[in-house]
Amino acid sequence: MKEAMFYKRLEGDNIKCSLCAHCCTVSEGNTGICRVRENQNGNLFSLVYGKLVSSSADPIEKKPLFHFLPSTSSFSIATVGCNFRCMHCQNFEIAHYAQEHNVIPGEYIEPGLVVAAAEKSGCSSISYTYTEPTIFFEYAYDCAVIAHERGIKNIFVSNGYTGPEAVKTIAPYLDAANIDLKGDDGFYRKVCGARLRPVLDTIRLMRELDIWVELTTLLIPGYNDSEESLRGIIDFILSVDFAMPWHISRFHPTYKILDRPVTSIDSLLKARRMGVEAGLRYVYLGNVPGEDGENTYCPECAELLIQRVGYSTECYFNEGKCPKCGEVISGVWK
Repeated sequence: MKEAMFYKRLEGDNIKCSLCAHCCTVSEGNTGICRVRENQNGNLFSLVYGKLVSSSADPIEKKPLFHFLPSTSSFSIATVGCNFRCMHCQNFEIAHYAQEHNVIPGEYIEPGLVVAAAEKSGCSSISYTYTEPTIFFEYAYDCAVIAHERGIKNIFVSNGYTGPEAVKTIAPYLDAANIDLKGDDGFYRKVCGARLRPVLDTIRLMRELDIWVELTTLLIPGYNDSEESLRGIIDFILSVDFAMPWHISRFHPTYKILDRPVTSIDSLLKARRMGVEAGLRYVYLGNVPGEDGENTYCPECAELLIQRVGYSTECYFNEGKCPKCGEVISGVWK
């Protein structure tokens, strides 16, 4: 165990945790919503520090990040736990493990060994992913500091519920993030056990701190695919940066949402068309290979810049500019 960051003691042995936007008040012997940060005698401890349950070298495009070091590999790690309770969680076996089994599994791997494994695997970055990286923040932070010193980039694949103090603390070492922008506030309340506003605040703050951000929306029929919901997402992205990539992904029934069909191609194409017509420069489709929704085109002259087939990527430009018209293509390219 390791003493947690971002908490203060209250009267008695109670603790207020400010790591994420839930801001849990945790009494002696109990944990917060994440179930992996415990109050022990008036001190808050991380129960998952260094306890990896998953590690793998993945294509960066799997995060998904399309405008950040394309064609490179990212060493991906996770512990158990999450501060959301998403009914459609694709990694519920590990994200909700602590909640459902009341035990913390994992093999202890010290931060330096994570970075060494990334180097040995030829990875250009480390991704804190699969579950929510915020809940293993102390571990991610220690790994990120070492990785930064060795020239390896750091990435959060996150639900965006990280508290502002935590975002500011890791910002000097965090190079990129893919954040789920799941739907409207009703969706967050009903499906995730959370609220929308803190997610929007995190996205804005990360961009202000010069962290490269891409967004993902998993389109679930009947839940978050209405024009009103999509318009809200699009308008928000436009208010932050019209060049921020937006990934619209196809839903497949999983976990507790088994009564909805796979997202139709027409629904995905409609959402993409809405984004493009509103002025978003880079809108991508996910989980639908062959629909030409994963390629990157110049937003000015439509020149093909990056062709993607699955996780195979071919880049046709250098220096972040379109070779045909010279348009600057937003992203981190080298």
